[in-house]
Amino acid sequence: MTADTPFTHIGKPLPRKEDRRFLTGKGRYLDDVAIAGALQVCFVRSPHAHAKINGIDTQVARDLPGVVGVFTGKDLAGWTAPLRLAPPIEGLHPVEMTTLPIDKVRFHGDPVAVVVATDRYVAEDAAELVEVDYDPLPCVADTDTALAADAPLVDDTLPDNLVSHQSFSAGDPAARRADADRVVEARFGLHRHTHVPMETRGCLADWDAGRAHLSMHIGTQAPHPMRGQLAARLGLDETQVTVISPDIGGGFGQKIALYREELTVAALARHLDRPVRWREDRLENLTSASHARETQCVTRASVRSDGRITGLELELTEDFGAYCFYPANYMARVIAMILTGPYKIADYAFDVKVVLTNKCGNGPMRAPMAITSWVMEGTIDAVARDLGLDPVEVRRINALGPDDMPYTMATGEVLEDVTPLETLEAAVAGIDLHDFRERQARARKDGRLLGLGLCTVVESTTYGSQFYKAAGIPGSGHEAAWVRLEPSGVVNASVGLMGSGQGYETPLSQAVAEGLGVAPEAVRIQLGHTDVAPYGMGSRGARGATAGGGTLYLCAQKAQAKVLAIAAGMLNLNDTQGLRLHNGQVERRLEEAWQPTGLSLADVARRAYLDPTALPEGITPGLDVSLTYDPPAMTYSNATHACEVELDPATGKLHIARYLVAEDCGTVLNPLVVKGQQQGAVAMGLSGALLEQVVYDENGQNLSATLADYLVATSCELPNIEIIPMHTPNRKTPAGIKGMAEGGIMGAIGVIAGAVNDALAPLGVTAEQMPLSPQRLRALLRGAGNFKPQTKLSNPSATTHDTTTLGTPGTTDRRTDRA
Repeated sequence: MTADTPFTHIGKPLPRKEDRRFLTGKGRYLDDVAIAGALQVCFVRSPHAHAKINGIDTQVARDLPGVVGVFTGKDLAGWTAPLRLAPPIEGLHPVEMTTLPIDKVRFHGDPVAVVVATDRYVAEDAAELVEVDYDPLPCVADTDTALAADAPLVDDTLPDNLVSHQSFSAGDPAARRADADRVVEARFGLHRHTHVPMETRGCLADWDAGRAHLSMHIGTQAPHPMRGQLAARLGLDETQVTVISPDIGGGFGQKIALYREELTVAALARHLDRPVRWREDRLENLTSASHARETQCVTRASVRSDGRITGLELELTEDFGAYCFYPANYMARVIAMILTGPYKIADYAFDVKVVLTNKCGNGPMRAPMAITSWVMEGTIDAVARDLGLDPVEVRRINALGPDDMPYTMATGEVLEDVTPLETLEAAVAGIDLHDFRERQARARKDGRLLGLGLCTVVESTTYGSQFYKAAGIPGSGHEAAWVRLEPSGVVNASVGLMGSGQGYETPLSQAVAEGLGVAPEAVRIQLGHTDVAPYGMGSRGARGATAGGGTLYLCAQKAQAKVLAIAAGMLNLNDTQGLRLHNGQVERRLEEAWQPTGLSLADVARRAYLDPTALPEGITPGLDVSLTYDPPAMTYSNATHACEVELDPATGKLHIARYLVAEDCGTVLNPLVVKGQQQGAVAMGLSGALLEQVVYDENGQNLSATLADYLVATSCELPNIEIIPMHTPNRKTPAGIKGMAEGGIMGAIGVIAGAVNDALAPLGVTAEQMPLSPQRLRALLRGAGNFKPQTKLSNPSATTHDTTTLGTPGTTDRRTDRA
C-alpha cells in the first residue's frame, strides 16, 4: 500500500466493537472475575507524612473473627525483593524501596501493614484495630524546603533530596543573551494532579501450589512488563506467572507500574495458598495510588526587537513525591528535550532538578510532558507582551515551516513530517482572529474581559528503543504481534497492548484487515493475556496506533503473503504476481481488472492446515504469523489549539466561548476513535487546568482526598470542541501512522492559560500558576487595581499594555500570580 493508494479499511469511521458489551452491561471488569474462597485485604495507612515506625501491634486485629492474618513490612521483606532503580544516568541517584515500609513512613497514606480476612468489611474493621507506634519527623512539604541545606531527608539512603539533576547546553545561549535586544523572563507553575480513573486500582491473585504458578488478574496497561516485575520481585520465573487483564475502567498512566499493594497481594496469595483480592477505595486512590505533574519552570528568552528568539534557557524543578516507581528524571527529561517544539531555536540550555518530598510518589499521567506547550507558548506570549508585538506574528517569525523539514532540534531530536506552521495558520483562520480582536476591543469598553489563546503542540507519541538507549533508561520501545488464521478461515490477532477505554479493538481490527485483505468484522483482537499475546511493551504514551496498529498492519501483510503463496499453488501459478486477497476472497488481475478466482480465505486455510502435503515447496503448514517492529527513536504529531474565553471581573468565573483544534496526527485508523481521543484529551487538559488539584498542607496532610475536594470537570463545564483535520502521513512508519492522544492535554493547558492572560492583559497582571480557578483569578483581579473599562485601548489588535488606558501601571510594573 503506498501513500497515494487509498486504503480500503483504514480511515473508515466504524463503530467501536467494544461498545456492545459496555453499553449492555456485559463488560468484564476485575470485580466481575469470581474465584471461590478468595480472601480480602485492607491496608493500614499512615496518618503522618513523615514518621519513624517504632513498632506495630497486630494482636487485637488478629483476634477479630474472620481475620486470617495481619502482616507488616518485615513479613513482606522475607517474601519479596526490594525495588531498585539505578539506571546509569549522570546526576540520577540510585533508589531502593521495600514492598512495605519497615523503618519509617514517607507520606500521608503510606501503607504500613495489611489485614487479610474472609470478608472485606471484616478486613476494614480489623485495620482500625492495628496499633502503630509512630515518632513524627519534620515534614518536607515542598521543593524549596526539600532543597534547603538543612532539610530532613525523605530517603535516608541519599545524600540530599535532589534525586536527579541534569544540565544541557547547545550552541551558546550566554552569547545570545549578551547580544539580545531584550531578555524576557517568564514563569510557569503546574500544580499536582492525580489520574482519577473511574475504576480504581485492584487485583486478584491466585496461586496454584501444584503447578507453582501465579495467575494475576489485574487491570494493567502493560501486561508483559507487569509479569516480568512480578516474577522478579517474587523470585519466580516468568513462566510461573500469568497476567490476565480484564476490561479496564480507565488508566491514564496510573496502571502501568507494579505498585506495592499489588505485589503484597500476590505475595500473600502465595504465602497463604489462597486466592487473595484487593480493591482500593476512592480515598486510597486519591491519596496513595500515584500522582503527577507539580512542575515549576522559568524561561529566559533572548530576543531581537522583531520578536525572533535567538536563545532560550530553561530552569525546571519537579516535585516527585516520596518514592520512585520510575527513574526520577523520566518525565522531566522529556519536557526539557522537546520544549522548543514548533520553533527554530538553535541555542538552548536547560537545568532540570527533580526533588523528593513527603507526598505520594509521582508517575506518568496522560501527557507526562503536559506543561511543555504552555511553557513554550507562554514564553512566546511573554515576548509579545514585553515587546508590544502581535503574538501571532511572534509565532510566525519563529515557527518551523515546510522548508525547514526535517529539522534537528537543539537537543538532537529530529522533527519530520510535522506541520506546525500550517496548523497555526488554520487555527488563526478558523477562529477568525480579526473578528475576535474587534469584538474584544468593543467588550473592553463595556468592562468585559475577553481573551484569545493560541497553542501549537508538537507531541512526542511513540518512543522507539533508540530513545530509551540514548536516554540511559533500560527498556524497549518495540512492539510484537501475531496474526493467526484458523482452519476455517477465522482471523485472530494479538499485540502486546492493553486498552483501558481507548477503543483499541476496532482500529486494530482495521489495521489487520487492511494488511491481510479481509473485512474488519472478520478479525478478532485478543489483548491483555500474557499466555496469549506476544511480548510487547504495553499501552503508554500515544504508542497504541503507531506501535500497536503499525505492527499488526505489517504482520497482517506478512500473513497475506503466505496466503497468496498457497493460493498461487492452488491456482497452478508460478508466483503471486497479480494476486490479492480482498474481503476474504482471492482475486487475480486480468485485463486491467480484478477478477474472482473462486478461492476464499477459508479454502486456503483448509489447505494450509489439513492438506500440508499439497502445499508449494518451501511453504510450512499452518497460517500462524508473528512479527516484531521497533519504531523510529521518536515519532511526532502536531496540532494548534485556539480558545476564546470571557472572564467575569466581579467573580473570576471563566466561560469558554469557543474551542478549536487544527490537528495533524498522520494516517488515522478510525476517525471516530481518534475524534473521541482528541476531545477526551482536551477535556482532561481543561479539567486539570481549571479545577483539579491535589492539595497538601505544610504538615504533608492531603486535603483533597475526596471527590468533594478534588474537583473534576463534567460536560457542564466543558465546551464543544471543534476539530479541523489536517493529517499528513509519516513516511517512516507503517501506513504513515503518527499517533496521538496526549497532545490534546498539552494544548488545552497552554491555550487556556494564553486565553486567560490575554483577557487579563488590560489589567497588567499575568496568571503564572495553575489551576485557573475562580478563586485564583479573582485574587488576580483584586490585585490589579481599578480597571477603567470606558477607556479605549490604543491598539486593540494586539495584547500589549497601554498605561494610558488603565488604572494601574503597565509593562513597567506587571503583577503576576506566584501563589
